[in-house]
Amino acid sequence: MNKTLCVIFDCEGTLVDSEVLCCRALSSVFKSFGAELCLDDAMKHFVGGKLADILADTRDRLGLNLSLDVLEPRYREILHQLFESELKPMPGAQTVLDALDKQGIDYCVVSNGPREKIEHALQLTHLDSYFSGRIFSAFETNSWKPEPDSILYSAMSMGYKPEECLYIDDTPKGLEAGVRAGIRTVHIQGINKQSYPGVIGSIDQLHQLESYIE
Repeated sequence: MNKTLCVIFDCEGTLVDSEVLCCRALSSVFKSFGAELCLDDAMKHFVGGKLADILADTRDRLGLNLSLDVLEPRYREILHQLFESELKPMPGAQTVLDALDKQGIDYCVVSNGPREKIEHALQLTHLDSYFSGRIFSAFETNSWKPEPDSILYSAMSMGYKPEECLYIDDTPKGLEAGVRAGIRTVHIQGINKQSYPGVIGSIDQLHQLESYIE
């Protein structure tokens, strides 16, 4: 087995504790249009992926006739406000990053979100200084998880082969992307406990990641 030279992190639900906030924003958006979407229902169906797909799936499940051109800006506006007031880093995030620095192991972050959203989340949680020049967005590849392209692009941009990397994500679609990229993939359990075939393990807290770094 290759030694881990680079750890690739998902952002939301992995580095920053955002997934409940995302579900609250989803619930608020649809309630503002008169639809009933309780937080528990939003959380039950949360599997990650492209925002447009999440909004479309929820809209169709609720039987609504609403344009994504209306839903997506409204969702991003509500979530931005929630991030500003409530976003926190995942427990142990800074400790893990400090440990990787000490071990001389590279790392980066790759997300389905736009670059400005990733940067905003890292700034609010005081993790931004760790990721200068190490932020990758699916918008740069025009390919969103569960497709593996953005993860492969981040590994290549950091200068590593897939087998030299370790990827960590919390959602089934993110995990699928990691496995399809041929990168050893670890599941950090979030609001959705569903994993994906082929992951090498599952953790509850970020500090447990160290046991998977060869």
